[in-house]
Amino acid sequence: MPSGTLLLIDDEPRLRQLLARVLELEGYTILQAPDARRGLELLEQHAAEVLVVVSDVKLPDANGVELLPRLKAKAPDMEVILLTAFGTIPDGVKAMKQGAFDYLTKGDFEQQLVVVVDRAAEKSRLRRRVAELERKMGQRHSFSSMIGSSGALRRAQTMGEQVAVTDSTVLLEGPTGSGKELFAQAIHEASPRKSKSFVAVNCSAFPRELLESELFGYKKGAFTGALADKKGLLEEANGGTLFLDEIGELELNVQAKFLRVLELQQFTKLGDTKPTNVNVRLVAATNRNLKHEAAEGRFRLDLYYRLSVFTINVPPLKERPTDVPALAEYFLQYFAAKLCKRLPGLDTECLRLLQQYPWPGNVRELKNVLERAAILAPADQPLAAYLPDEFHAPVAPLRLTDANPDDNSLRAVEARHIQLLLHRTQGNKTEAARQLGIGLTTLYRKVQEYGLQ
Repeated sequence: MPSGTLLLIDDEPRLRQLLARVLELEGYTILQAPDARRGLELLEQHAAEVLVVVSDVKLPDANGVELLPRLKAKAPDMEVILLTAFGTIPDGVKAMKQGAFDYLTKGDFEQQLVVVVDRAAEKSRLRRRVAELERKMGQRHSFSSMIGSSGALRRAQTMGEQVAVTDSTVLLEGPTGSGKELFAQAIHEASPRKSKSFVAVNCSAFPRELLESELFGYKKGAFTGALADKKGLLEEANGGTLFLDEIGELELNVQAKFLRVLELQQFTKLGDTKPTNVNVRLVAATNRNLKHEAAEGRFRLDLYYRLSVFTINVPPLKERPTDVPALAEYFLQYFAAKLCKRLPGLDTECLRLLQQYPWPGNVRELKNVLERAAILAPADQPLAAYLPDEFHAPVAPLRLTDANPDDNSLRAVEARHIQLLLHRTQGNKTEAARQLGIGLTTLYRKVQEYGLQ
């Protein structure tokens, strides 16, 4: 049964009480207001609770369509349904443009009101869930907020917690998408510098000729176009933490300047003649072998030694497959809320495919794969069917000895035919289901029933 709080605004007491009774029987808590002024007061008091406002268009002190923006301003995630005795197309269009969930005409709305309210309440719940998830994703990170309990992840977390309380430079090693920036943020949050800035710089995202000026800043007139002094990212991070992602992309002359920052906590801006002092903790990350890069002359060996005072290997996802279910569940809940749709759960087949996949793109790839599946999958279909083709490994070559050729029962014949089509389609269940003329859900059920996987 639905639950939640609704606000009814109508100056007709009998109608308002009738609607309240109908909706209370559906499980809702009802607040009532006879006019716009009282409605706004109640909404302000209960903004965190009210999912839907049902308001008459013609109120003693306001027009419902004009009232709508004021209601939404007090509770942006709340939905509004407008009721009118004399509905017109222009009014309906205007109401929808203003953000109304629906516009119903009195006299023929009784049958559909509950359905419309349920839909509006569900949308409001989903929007609030999205806002909560986005708040959590955007909030300050900590080691305890990391998802997963594998030994590889725990070892990296323990090392991060131990070094966080110091001022030592940290080098995070690991493949792209493994979560190195998340570790850097967690180190900052667990450090005495957590009240100061955390500044993240992806060294591969800037053109090389611009990176130096972005990092160190410049003085007015340092080059053509330098019309005013510019504070660099090192100064922005003063007192806090500077995170340099993909530090192996730094040019050798910039590496020399960073060596001075690490040794003396000072640098010289472009166009300046005197050094600038800073107090910055450096956390760097790379997906390269910097020692090998140094041996090849592409990275300063002295800078490598200064960076690698404390090295943490952030494990790739393929080294912690037991963390995949928890991560997948988290991302699936997030995308279900963000897309405002119901999604199938993580069925056994889906989890099997996710855990056996090598994840070359790591956690970032897992997130992208589940976003794609969330967009495509209806609520009544297995999620596994909407994973990319590379997840559906070809079935083993068909061998007639796998089944008793003398068993001509309908069950055995059907099992052999399904196995043959799975072989011909290289394990593509969507295509196999199409050729069989059955639904994808039916095929998954039969595959499981006959033990064809």
